[in-house]
Amino acid sequence: MLKQSLNFKLLQKLSPQQIQLMKMIQLPTQEFEQRLKQELEENPALESGNDDDDDEYNDSQSEDDYNETGNENIDTDDINIDEYLSDDEIPNYKTQANNYSADDEDKHIPYASGTSFTQHLKTQINTYRLTEEEEIITDFLIGSIDDSGYIRRDLIDVLDDLAFTQNIFTTQEELERLLKLVQQLDPAGVGARDLKECLIIQLKRKNEKPSITLAINILEQSFDHFVKKHYDKLLQKFHISEDQLKEGILQIEKLNPKPGGSFVGGNKIAEQIVPDFTVRIIEGELELTLNSRNAPELHISNEYNNLLKGYKDSTDKSKSQKEAVQFIKQKLDSAKWFIDAIKQRQQTLFLNMNAIIQHQKEYFLTGDERKLKPMILKDIADVINMDVSTVSRVANSKYVSTPYGTKLIKEFFSESMKNDQGEDVSTREIKNILETVINEENKKKPLTDDKLASILKEKGYPIARRTIAKYREQLDIPVARLRKEM
Repeated sequence: MLKQSLNFKLLQKLSPQQIQLMKMIQLPTQEFEQRLKQELEENPALESGNDDDDDEYNDSQSEDDYNETGNENIDTDDINIDEYLSDDEIPNYKTQANNYSADDEDKHIPYASGTSFTQHLKTQINTYRLTEEEEIITDFLIGSIDDSGYIRRDLIDVLDDLAFTQNIFTTQEELERLLKLVQQLDPAGVGARDLKECLIIQLKRKNEKPSITLAINILEQSFDHFVKKHYDKLLQKFHISEDQLKEGILQIEKLNPKPGGSFVGGNKIAEQIVPDFTVRIIEGELELTLNSRNAPELHISNEYNNLLKGYKDSTDKSKSQKEAVQFIKQKLDSAKWFIDAIKQRQQTLFLNMNAIIQHQKEYFLTGDERKLKPMILKDIADVINMDVSTVSRVANSKYVSTPYGTKLIKEFFSESMKNDQGEDVSTREIKNILETVINEENKKKPLTDDKLASILKEKGYPIARRTIAKYREQLDIPVARLRKEM
């Protein structure tokens, strides 16, 4: 039997404006510019630039003017056109950076276009004489190659896909033959199914000599021993000297494990880091500036203002005119919300970064990473009275240009540990010392984690072996056995 009941719940929901703001805060400079461009294209009520020249940014507005930007929200269901059109109700709605001149930065970066990696391979395969069915199969194999240059699928799965999608029924032997043809394309190693095959393909392209032959034999017959650096077993198996083994291993180390990554000229543009902030040292004091790309000048379109005035002056208000005005109201709301979100984004970014450089002032003044203090997200959140998640959004995706290079902001955050004197030190400092010790070790007898723990203890950092292992993995440093060299 169904029963009716009444429950009371207290829910907290984010408004669309808050969601938009959080997404905007998380965007780095380049993605923010793309988001801004998208909004300008989709919303005709929003315009960039000033009235004289829409293509230039005006960065000369004072801080007081910046803080007076209008913030009110508009209820699109109940707007009085007369009030909405009055001069008092239409604020300037502009946001500018106040710390850069308009010509400080290049705002447009040209890129050369080119063919894609897949098209590069297809162009080569077109030089072979193939039947129509062979062309379809080789094109399908090339389309299965990933950005690293590998085919990471079983050929039996490729056979099934050819049958279902291309209506082509062939044998695995024929597929193997055509795959060998694809593997003859440049760059060498492309079309391999695993690392072992990729390296062997590259070696077989080289001129034959004893060290090349040995390298091929090592990979074909003792790949596991090579990967695990069991050099003694390799010496015994192939009855060679250490010098011969060194030459063979050197040939392998020269190879490219990701042949697809060597392709240059594709449409895939290499990611360029654009700093969101700049920290300068001026007369012994730190100066923080926000990249002016993050502060475009935006305003409401005058054309929309004129459309509303035309509706006001019109004596005959048709249904189509009313619908047009409703559309205008919605676009105006969207434009104002977007401008307000940009302004809040700038304030949030500046507050976060300013708190960070004040906390790490000694580092920013000296560039000495040993001066980095332990700092977690909550430390900054408490200073600026914001949520930890907001600080995380700023730290994870933003870069800062410093006199010592461009740094990812999250690199300044680290946990704390106590040294033998009871002082709090940053784990970043300990990792740097650990990395230095490993770089200076004897590669013929690399240090184990236990030995590394003992060395750091002698330096005043009592750390357990498992902590050493954790830091080593975070630094992407392999275990001692895999660091061994001939």
